[in-house]
Amino acid sequence: MAKPKAKLKRKISKLKKKIKGLKAELNASTSIPAVSPLAPPSGFPVLPEISGVTFAAGAAGVKYQGRDDVMLAHIAAGSAVAGVFTRSATRSGPVLDCQTKLAALQKTDTVADAMGIVVNSGNSNAFTGKFGDASVEFVSASAAKVLKTSPENILTSSTGVIGEPLPHDKIIAVLDDLSANLSSANGAAAAGAIMTTDTFAKGATTSVEIDGKTVQIAGFAKGSGMIAPDMATMLVYIFTDAAVTSAALQHMISAENQRTFNAITVDSDTSTSDTLLAFATGAAGNTQIIGADSVDGQVLATALHDVMRELAHLVVKDGEGATKFIEVKVTGAVSDDSAQTVALAIANSPLVKTAAAGEDPNWGRVVMAVGKSGEPADRDKISIHFGDILVAENGWVSPTYTEDAGVAYMKNQDLTISTDLGMGKGTAQVWTCDLTHGYITINADYRS
Repeated sequence: MAKPKAKLKRKISKLKKKIKGLKAELNASTSIPAVSPLAPPSGFPVLPEISGVTFAAGAAGVKYQGRDDVMLAHIAAGSAVAGVFTRSATRSGPVLDCQTKLAALQKTDTVADAMGIVVNSGNSNAFTGKFGDASVEFVSASAAKVLKTSPENILTSSTGVIGEPLPHDKIIAVLDDLSANLSSANGAAAAGAIMTTDTFAKGATTSVEIDGKTVQIAGFAKGSGMIAPDMATMLVYIFTDAAVTSAALQHMISAENQRTFNAITVDSDTSTSDTLLAFATGAAGNTQIIGADSVDGQVLATALHDVMRELAHLVVKDGEGATKFIEVKVTGAVSDDSAQTVALAIANSPLVKTAAAGEDPNWGRVVMAVGKSGEPADRDKISIHFGDILVAENGWVSPTYTEDAGVAYMKNQDLTISTDLGMGKGTAQVWTCDLTHGYITINADYRS
């Protein structure tokens, strides 16, 4: 008979093998795809070359190794500029610097001298105190030197880990090479260099006729996690050859931002670094737009909206661990603001988002989210649809609803959850994604 000690060793060995197998199963069930399943099948779009705008991308090794992590852009003299930024109380040094510089640059219709953008990924230069402010100054001065302009015309952005000093020397060391490789054809490379946990680069483009001239618009963005509406989310750069004043462009960007980037959420967390910058070179040759509400201004604003909305959707589709793209519609609220609050309560609910991940038509969680929003609602007036399926009405499950229909609908990759409150004429539309094990895996290991 084997000794008790030997039996115990064999039992421990079996348990270890079992644990190893369970870990393997867990890892397989929570593995992160190389590219989001919601990514556009066609990949990154072919961006038009915007006259007066050139890009370069390079590897500085700020955090990531073996990939580009710095983007440099040059914008020709005489361009207009606009921007919106996070309203976080802990805004990063680059954001605060951009806000100050933008206010000065917008004092004239267009900027007399050339402008530049420097963006790094891997380190957000946020919550880094005076050291972070100094890093912005060093990078701005060095970029101004290679672009032959003033440091006040250099706008910087940083994205990545919070609270670690930015190794700005690494960025400065590659600026000469980047400036030598500036090209209007490098938009895709620039978009790739600014990614952090993104699984694909995000770009969008459109063209429109204004004053008999063809106007091109191109933009790219980064964003995957720490995404919630608050003036702007993630990093976004939009370029057009339209002739427009900075004031008119600012009006358009601010207005369209509310219906695009301020209408998305991945995880309800607003970044310290959110920045949206737009530039218009005027090279298209249209009569300069001085009023956002003019006929030509409205045409340009609509085209800008199309690009901004596409980029906003792409950010949601690359939400960390996302497998479902969810549109949330709210109608019948007492006001549009009330509808927006209710829509975000639904879109940000972990219970709603995990139900979508599990393909569970749990409409009770939508009812819960409406109730917790704090907005006026009447239980007996609420109706809920999943797609075209009427799920609940008159304070109860709809007599026409079947669970089989709900389950079948939730298997779709694109979902629409519509709620009518029956209280008024307020409406809102926001976009979000599901919440999966992948989100936890990515963020649990983010600094590892």
